[in-house]
Amino acid sequence: MLTLPYWIPRGAPPESFPDAELALREPNGLLAAGGDLSPQRLVAAYRRGIFPWYGDDQPILWWTPDPRTVLMPGAVRISRSLRKTLNKGVFEVTTDTAFERVIAACAAPRGDGEGTWITREMFNAYNRLHRLGWARSVECWHHGELVGGLYGVAIGRVFFGDSMFSRMSDASKAALVHLCRMDYELIDCQIESDHLFRLGAQTMPRPQFLRHVTALAADEAAVAPAGGGGP
Repeated sequence: MLTLPYWIPRGAPPESFPDAELALREPNGLLAAGGDLSPQRLVAAYRRGIFPWYGDDQPILWWTPDPRTVLMPGAVRISRSLRKTLNKGVFEVTTDTAFERVIAACAAPRGDGEGTWITREMFNAYNRLHRLGWARSVECWHHGELVGGLYGVAIGRVFFGDSMFSRMSDASKAALVHLCRMDYELIDCQIESDHLFRLGAQTMPRPQFLRHVTALAADEAAVAPAGGGGP
């Protein structure tokens, strides 16, 4: 049973989040519950380094872990085998051409039988964000088939990564490398994992992370929406 530190009434102003310092240590980063997934509240949350993460049987839970897992684009590690794959042009990589298909693939049941944290409510909410220009996707194609990708929320020079998927070896890694070659200065990976650390991610104290977000997210005209069509 979770002890909720702060409850956001439904209909409260989008900016109604408590200070990040009030987040719980255990579970790490749980800050608030309640509210809704309106575009205004989601954008207000990401601007404050807060993201939703909850299950179908829970209220909306809002998190801001300390430390935060981040990836500086210039620090991405490309293994020898991945570099060979990229150089051979195994994948065609696009941006913002199949957002709904990417998030649907991320939400699909995993091979290990585990469920997904992307609820139907979240699926619909992030598709709305995409239509408004806040949520973006990177897609990896092989012979016209979508085999990998990632999605997240982009504000200024910060990309807040939410999830990725892969149906072919190196596909999600190729999508991440493509993202690192765009004009973002900070990629938020949210939760630590060995997979991300092998790709060059690092942990950052929450106060430092929030300072970066405040500065970089303010530059909203810095990264133009990606163009180009699908395969």
